[in-house]
Amino acid sequence: MNDAERVLILVGGERDGALTRRLLERDGLSAFLCHGVEQLCTEIEAGAGAALLAEEALTKTAVECVRQSLDHQAVWSDLPIVVFSSAGEPRARLLVETIHQLGNVTFLDRPVQVRSMLASVHAAIRSRRRQYETRRAIESRDSFLAMLGHELRNPLAAIRLAIEVLEKREGAADGQREHQIIGRQSRHLSRIVDELLDVARVTHGKIVLKPERLNLADSVRGAYDLIEPNAREHLASFVLTVDDDPIYVDGDPQRLEQVFTNLFTNAIKYTPQGGSATVHVRAEADRAIVSVTDTGIGLAPEMRERVFEIFTQAERSLDRSQGGIGLGLSLVRGVVLLHGGEVHAESEGLGKGSSFVVTLPRSVATAAHTNGNGASPAFAHSTRKRVVVVEDSEDIRELLVELLESFGHEVKCADAGPAGLETILATTPDVAFVDIGLPEMDGFEVARRVRAAASTVRLVAMTGYGQLEDRQKAAAAGFDDHLTKPVGGDAIVRAIAAVDSGK
Repeated sequence: MNDAERVLILVGGERDGALTRRLLERDGLSAFLCHGVEQLCTEIEAGAGAALLAEEALTKTAVECVRQSLDHQAVWSDLPIVVFSSAGEPRARLLVETIHQLGNVTFLDRPVQVRSMLASVHAAIRSRRRQYETRRAIESRDSFLAMLGHELRNPLAAIRLAIEVLEKREGAADGQREHQIIGRQSRHLSRIVDELLDVARVTHGKIVLKPERLNLADSVRGAYDLIEPNAREHLASFVLTVDDDPIYVDGDPQRLEQVFTNLFTNAIKYTPQGGSATVHVRAEADRAIVSVTDTGIGLAPEMRERVFEIFTQAERSLDRSQGGIGLGLSLVRGVVLLHGGEVHAESEGLGKGSSFVVTLPRSVATAAHTNGNGASPAFAHSTRKRVVVVEDSEDIRELLVELLESFGHEVKCADAGPAGLETILATTPDVAFVDIGLPEMDGFEVARRVRAAASTVRLVAMTGYGQLEDRQKAAAAGFDDHLTKPVGGDAIVRAIAAVDSGK
């Protein structure tokens, strides 16, 4: 058995401890005898399946030591503890409340029968195994989501670049409607991929907010403007109302816009053709409130909480034209909670529409402040630069070269790590875009060797992995910037412009 299934024993004298250990081992359990509470706490942190303790060993100081060791466990961990107690003694009654601070505690009243002790310990170990099995299932799921997201990003990158190249060519207006459709659907697919990865990040607490003081209405309007064209095609009305006075919150503007985009998309998705939806932004005391109400299919009572669980969707017809895999509302709840807020669903029942209400704490600031949503033009041109593209996907490489050349830059390219390194060192470009997943030599090694050669070229990593640890790994290898696929022309332009700004 591994350490995670050990039963830690602290039951008084050596004789009682040795006897308890023999009884457990004879019944197929792995037991470890601790000679004091300090050793018990050390072994808890090393890994254990359960702890079998005598009440007299649990002084207030000992309980605090054990509690601190349990606090160092992973958030999913809930170590089962079985305590031999003397329920009739005054001392026991005084300690019960303190011992309960340890969480998952089972009391066995003395005199303890061997059969009862063994049954309790086996139950504790089974409970512990389920914790580990659940954790492994979650880790497996999240690894799959990360892998899937990465694999989808490369074809998305090619599609997005192809659209932008087509739009810049002469005669692009001939297929304007088709370009718009491809663009809209590729952005929709990109959002699904982002949600796959973001849900995994929320689950592990890996989403890092970049909060700033902003007028909440700006984030709501940003999402509304994005979704409104789709709403206009599907709904009879999609109305946004905002209180006159600015409502300031401290939040990450991109993440909040993501929240409202998901809520608006959800309202459209579950509202029949010709229905309506309304969005209201208001303030009540120290809270900012955004409600999204629709005349759609509504929610059964049991779905009002379940709808926020991952991969859960409300019942609907076989018509799947709106798509979706049940990630949006789970992500909404995770991001809102990170902002110190809450979200809940309201509905009078099936067929009677629904309302989703987001509540966020208002900022204490009174000075007018906006988040500066006025973006610079997507394709603001920088001066002509020497650029190297190292990318093993032929489609992405050729499209990126064509796009960069259309901006007036001088471009060279390579399709593998060693060739990319040689090209960068030979041409000393102003900036190099380097894919991470390269054949023969990965992008991290390319960056390390470029830096070892004392090159000052600006290195920009391009990868389907965009989590915080991925960015940190890229920076440690020597990259100046990190772009997550699919990469649009605006991100490419900003990365090149950074050469002039020295950022």
